Amino acid sequence: MSVILPTTLVGSYSQPDWLIDRSKLAGRFPPRVRAQELWRVAPEWLEQAQDDATLLAIRDQERAGIDIISDGEARRESYSNRFATALDGVDLDNPGTALDRSGHPNPVPRITGKIRRRHAVQVRDVEFLRANTDRPIKITVPGPFTMAQQAQNDFYASDEDMAMDYAVAVNEEILDLFAAGASVVQIDEPYLQARPEKARDFGVRVLNRALQGVTGTTAVHICFGYAAIIHARPEGYSFLHELDASLASQISVETAQSNLDCAILEKLPSKTIMLGVLDLSNPEVETPEVVAQRIRRALPHVPVERLVIAPDCGLKYLPRDVAYGKMKAMVDGARIVRAELAR
Repeated sequence: MSVILPTTLVGSYSQPDWLIDRSKLAGRFPPRVRAQELWRVAPEWLEQAQDDATLLAIRDQERAGIDIISDGEARRESYSNRFATALDGVDLDNPGTALDRSGHPNPVPRITGKIRRRHAVQVRDVEFLRANTDRPIKITVPGPFTMAQQAQNDFYASDEDMAMDYAVAVNEEILDLFAAGASVVQIDEPYLQARPEKARDFGVRVLNRALQGVTGTTAVHICFGYAAIIHARPEGYSFLHELDASLASQISVETAQSNLDCAILEKLPSKTIMLGVLDLSNPEVETPEVVAQRIRRALPHVPVERLVIAPDCGLKYLPRDVAYGKMKAMVDGARIVRAELAR
């Protein structure tokens, strides 16, 4: 984009209460298998309701001044399960179990055959988004490493073999998403941070397979987990500089809640940084000046041309008024710094 410090969401936006039961959503870890009980709308009207919620998310982003628009992930029960449960090789009727990043067992897809993408999963989402805004658009997909960590492997000889087939499916989806009009495709890989030892074994390798042959702008989101669910934050990343060897254009890095020392961003010299500047653990809406100061902290370490401004993570678990307020403060904070740099 021609504008410096363009703003975007990590992906999700707060879904309306009339669409999803937010008390049920908040009372559990993000679902890995399908969780139809979260929806308040009858199945025959659900797609129409999700379209309406997506329009609200688009209009809120436009009203706030966001530069790169997402669909708010309004159609999703979680960031990963919609795609992960649409693949061949998954026994949906008999889920397995895997430990989540907090160490608790969680129902997950049970892999009983070769993982394949049988059809496009999110192409209509991109087409709908493209038809309803004239701004650049971003869509997100779950990453192959993360999906492999969120599954029970009852078929493959190794988790790496399973992750590689996930990567092939993700790659096919990404190519179709760009063909449908996406400006940016983001791969969500929080488990690269949560499982750093395995990530160092094969994380970048499977990520690069998912990006093979992709020519559009791509981003990788890694994080410490939703602030509403994972409350503690480490002092720094356990897996970050390794991503400079990935094929991704952009890397998403949390800095707000953890008060991250931005010197670590120098370890990604070839990447654009999606700089997380909204603390999602605090329901208080930041002032634009607080956001501006969080942006300024990165400027000694990353050229301004390689910065995109974003929340730390998704806004899914915030009340809608708080989500909008934080998003607007982020836009206004970026404008403050843009004006300073133009002097």
